[in-house]
Amino acid sequence: MIDKIKISVVSYLNSKPFLFGIEHSNIRKQIDLQLDIPSKCAHKLVDNQVDIGLVPVAVIPSLKQHFIISDYCIGAIGKVSSVMLYSEVPLTAIKQVLLDYQSRTSVTLVKVLANEYWHISPEWVDASEHFENQIKRATAAVIIGDRTFGLEDKYAYVYDLSEEWQKFTKLPFVFACWVANKKLDTVFIAEFNEALKYGIDHRDALIQELKANTAYKTDVEKYLKSSISYTYDSDKKRALSLFLELAGKLKE
Repeated sequence: MIDKIKISVVSYLNSKPFLFGIEHSNIRKQIDLQLDIPSKCAHKLVDNQVDIGLVPVAVIPSLKQHFIISDYCIGAIGKVSSVMLYSEVPLTAIKQVLLDYQSRTSVTLVKVLANEYWHISPEWVDASEHFENQIKRATAAVIIGDRTFGLEDKYAYVYDLSEEWQKFTKLPFVFACWVANKKLDTVFIAEFNEALKYGIDHRDALIQELKANTAYKTDVEKYLKSSISYTYDSDKKRALSLFLELAGKLKE
């Protein structure tokens, strides 16, 4: 019996096209598919519990070896609408920022922006569940993923971190990539990419399913077609390289 390839995938709306492609391909039989929050995807890949992860890119330096195996990613060109900093006061008045426990990349991104672009030095606080209720006065919070849907008008100041990154660098942003922690068979990688491509190419069918069966508090079609940019192209590769460079400076 051939061992299945273990894969951890982010369980957010933005990954649904990838899951749709996988479920509609023969490669599904070859893999053990696990749905997790981003931080859990990263943990499993670092600890060798899985072979591939759709992981927050900030985890890449923590891997002993890594291989970005796909032409697709979770990225954005400008607004992403689901990686946000919410506040009751403007940036310069923020004293404390609660950091979403679900994604290392978003936490690193807000620190890079604070250091390199906004030039503010708030206190960073690792948050736990239900921290969303603690946004008040000079305490702001980074919230990511599907929990941001419906919060557009709740706070006086809303900063889309991908949009802020683009203002700062004139580049798109890459939140998550398909990363392997070991070399994998090239035939499998090609088939895996075909499955991902199928999902991206058939978003209309997926969107109709989602509209019929779910109640996301957002425009699913706009989000999957406009907010998320799935192609891992040369601009995104440049953006990822710059982000990891600036993230490294935070530790110095």
